[in-house]
Amino acid sequence: MTSSEVIGYVLGTQEATPLEFWIAVDSEKVLRLDDVVEVETHRPDNNRKVHFYGVVDYVRTQYEGAQFDTDTLLVAKKGTLPINISYTAHVQVTRIEPEEYLPPQPGDKVYLAVDKQLASALYFESMDTPIPAGIMNNGNAAYFNYSFINGEKGAHVNISGVSGVATKTSYALFLLYSIFNSPVLGSYKANTKALIFNVKGEDLFFLDKLNQIYGDSISDQNKNKYEILKLPIQPFKSTSFRAAPKKDSQTVDSDLEQRSEGISVYLWSLRELCRERLFRFLFTGEDLDRGNLSYLVTTVEERLARLAEENDESDRKRRHKLQAYLEVEAFGEHNKTKIKTFRDLIDFLEDKLLNDEDREENRRWLGRNAPATAEAMIRRLYGISSEVSHLIRGDLSPDEVAKYKLNPLASDAQLTVTDIHKLTARAQKFVVGVLLQKLFFQKEKQGREPVVFIVLDELNKYAPRDGRSPIKDLLVDIAERGRSLGIILIGAQQTASEVERRVVGQAAIRVVGRLDSAEAERPEYNFLTGSCRKRALFLKSGTMFVHQPEVPAPILVNFPFPAYATRKEEVFLSQAEIAIIETDIDRF
Repeated sequence: MTSSEVIGYVLGTQEATPLEFWIAVDSEKVLRLDDVVEVETHRPDNNRKVHFYGVVDYVRTQYEGAQFDTDTLLVAKKGTLPINISYTAHVQVTRIEPEEYLPPQPGDKVYLAVDKQLASALYFESMDTPIPAGIMNNGNAAYFNYSFINGEKGAHVNISGVSGVATKTSYALFLLYSIFNSPVLGSYKANTKALIFNVKGEDLFFLDKLNQIYGDSISDQNKNKYEILKLPIQPFKSTSFRAAPKKDSQTVDSDLEQRSEGISVYLWSLRELCRERLFRFLFTGEDLDRGNLSYLVTTVEERLARLAEENDESDRKRRHKLQAYLEVEAFGEHNKTKIKTFRDLIDFLEDKLLNDEDREENRRWLGRNAPATAEAMIRRLYGISSEVSHLIRGDLSPDEVAKYKLNPLASDAQLTVTDIHKLTARAQKFVVGVLLQKLFFQKEKQGREPVVFIVLDELNKYAPRDGRSPIKDLLVDIAERGRSLGIILIGAQQTASEVERRVVGQAAIRVVGRLDSAEAERPEYNFLTGSCRKRALFLKSGTMFVHQPEVPAPILVNFPFPAYATRKEEVFLSQAEIAIIETDIDRF
C-alpha cells in the first residue's frame, strides 16, 4: 500500500463516481490542493481490488450542524454551541488500475500517493523518455514525456501568461536546459539545436555565464531543487550570440550595449534576398490584404529570383565567388548597372514597374496589375527602407557575406540566441520570417533528426487570429507539419485567444502562468479545471500549470532559479576575473 497512515475516507454524503469523488479528511491530518491520493476498493463481488488515483482540486471546511450565520459567533466567541468541523476534499481521478470504471465505495481508506504510487498516478512510470518539467507542491519532480515534444507522438509547446509575471521566457529556457541536460537526446545530443529570438532587452546574452547565486556558495534550497530534478548546476555550455548590425555605420558592428565579446552580426546579401525568394517578408499582413498587392509581390519576387539565378550562373562561368550584388541593365537617372543597396533595389523596381518609356518591359514585370498597385508597393518599400537597409547589403565581399550568414543548423553551437529587440516591428517580422523559412526548407531536405527547437515570444504578433501574412502562413505550416520535419515550436504569448487557433491547438504541451480574469475564461484554456482557472489569476512568478496528453489533469509546478545568468547583473565573477577588472580600472 501507499502509506501505513490513512489520510481520510471516501465521503458517503456526496456521490462518488469513477471520475470524481469526495474525501472526509481525518482529524489532525492535512490535505491540500494538488496533493495526489490513492484509494483501494473492492469490487462488489469481491472478485478483485481496484486502485483509484487522483489529484485534489478542491478543499473546504465548514461547521456541521450550524443553521444560521450567527451560529459561527456562538461557536467561535462563546463556545456555547456544540459543533463539529467538516474538512473535505474533492478529487479528480487521473487513473484507474485495472481499468474498470466502477466507483469507489463510501468509507474506503484514502492514502497520500508517494514514490511508485505517485509516479503511477501521474503516468510518470510509463513515460519512455521523461524530462524534468518542474517541482510539484509535494516536493517531487514532475515530468514531461519527451516523445510528445520531439515529434514522435506529438510536438510543440505553448506557454501563456501575463507579461513580467508569468515568466514565459524563463520557463522556455528551463525546458531547453532540461532537454539538453537529460539523457533523452542520446546520440543526437550534439546535433540537436535551438534558436531563440531575443525580443526584450539584452537579458538572454549571458546564458553562457554562471548565475552569481550559484557562485562561491550555493544555498541548500536551490541545490536541493536541482538534485530533485537530477539536473547539473551550470550555464548553457554551447552557445552562439547573433545581433543585428548598427544602422548608418560604415563598419559591420553589433548593435548591443551590454556585451561585445563573443557576438557575431547577422545580415543577408541582396542577391540572397532575391535568390531565396525572401522578398515577400518585407511586407506585413495588412499590406498584402489590400487590393492585388499580394499578386504583384509574388510576380516581382519570381522575376528577382530569376535575375539572381542568372547572376549566379554568370559568376560560375567566370569562376568567381557568388557576389552579394546584382548585375542588371542600366537603370535610373545615373544608369547604374549594379544593385548594391536596398535603395538601389527600390530604384530598380521603380524603373521596371513605372517607366513609361519601355512599356513592354513594364508588362513583363507588372503582369496584369495596374500601375497604381505598383505605386503602392514602391511606397511600402520606401517606408521600410530605413528599417531593413542595414540588414540587406550588396556592398560586401563574398567572404564577408559568408561570415555574417546565420544558419543555426550549420552552427557548431547548440543554442543560438538571435537579437531582434532593437529592430522595428516590421524588421522583426522580416528577420523571424526569413530565418523560419530557411530552417523549414533545410529540414525538408535534411529530415526529422536531429530536431531543432524554435523559441518565439509574442506569437500574437507573428500569427494573429485575424488577417493573413507570409510569416503567419509559415508558422501554421510549422505547427501542422513541423512534427514530421523535426521543427519544434516553443511559442509564448500573453493571450492565446489572440493567436491563430491552428498554431496554439497543435501544441501537445500547454503551460500557463498567471492570467488576467478575462483571458482565463476563454475556451483556449478548457484544459484547465474551474479551480485551476481561478488559481491562475494569482500564480506567483516561477509557478506554472502544465498539461500534457498522457496526464488527464493539469499539474502545478515551480522551477528552480536558473543556474545561468539572465541579465548582466547576475553574472558570477571569480576572484581572478574581479582582480583583472580592478587592474584595468586602476590604469585609468
